[in-house]
Amino acid sequence: MDKEYAVFAAEQAKELLGVDSPTGFTAKAAEWVRAAFSALGFSAGITTKGGVLIDLGGADEADALLLQAHTDTLGAMVAEVKGNGRLRVSALGGMRAENAEAENVRVYTRAGKVIEGTLQLCNASVHVNGEYGATKRSFDTTEIVLDEDVKSAEDTRALGVEVGDIVCFDPRTRITESGYIKSRFLDDKLSVGILLGLAKYLHDTGKTPARRVYAHVTVYEEVGHGGAGSVPAGVTESISVDMGCVGDGLQCTEKQVSICAKDSGGPYSYEVVGKLIDAAKREGADYAVDVYPHYGSDVEATLSAGCDIRHGLIGAGVYASHGYERSHIDGVWSALKVLKGYLAI
Repeated sequence: MDKEYAVFAAEQAKELLGVDSPTGFTAKAAEWVRAAFSALGFSAGITTKGGVLIDLGGADEADALLLQAHTDTLGAMVAEVKGNGRLRVSALGGMRAENAEAENVRVYTRAGKVIEGTLQLCNASVHVNGEYGATKRSFDTTEIVLDEDVKSAEDTRALGVEVGDIVCFDPRTRITESGYIKSRFLDDKLSVGILLGLAKYLHDTGKTPARRVYAHVTVYEEVGHGGAGSVPAGVTESISVDMGCVGDGLQCTEKQVSICAKDSGGPYSYEVVGKLIDAAKREGADYAVDVYPHYGSDVEATLSAGCDIRHGLIGAGVYASHGYERSHIDGVWSALKVLKGYLAI
């Protein structure tokens, strides 16, 4: 597979990263995903739950493969309009205050208004707060400072801001000349880009997989139940395409594809992991096999929902997960090679 498909995948991911979509606020991103797959000639529809189910074609419907990625991200929700007009928030998914501090945000009101602000430590001026460095960061010690002239809860509510409104953090996406991809929420919009790269490869080459292949872009992965529904009849295997972990004690780098043998939910199918390794070797993908200590995936939710399938997990290597993340075009390319080899196309 030519590297152009990895470049395409990264470009698609960059565009999708520009669409705010924390868990529970994903309709616009799902429609973007549906339109992107449809533009490549594949049938794609929005599920009742709000995800996107795509039919990538293939002959054998009795031994079908389901690929899964997710377009929901971390974020926050307004939990309190404070007396000073600022906002206390509650995390959506695994967003962490110590990582999000000083990040620009967009607050989406129920009326459709978007108000900018910043997550700051309460009493954030170093020259004023003698306990600045000693204060433990949490969503109780930080607050959203709106970029509006508000001094009271009444001022803020007059803007239409209320408890339950969605807070989206700026992804700050960049692709460097050296091929690094930096952004919040590469987990897992980079993998949606990878599935689009696979779809473009199928479109451009006119190849049809021997087995039926579906893709499910889920919208509740960050809270644990994204892949629990929308499994087409005939699916016998499912592979999550999610971020590959990079960190101490693991082999994978940002320039590789990671094949996960086990995570916090237990081992992945020994058979599927073996076939993924064989596919990586056949296609010349730069890969690593790792065990992730703190991780769960869409496909584990699928198994927990009672589906009788075999499961696997791969992903381009991503450093600083759930923070300001970084990957590389080469890792994306290797992930695409593994998928190509697994489908024998």
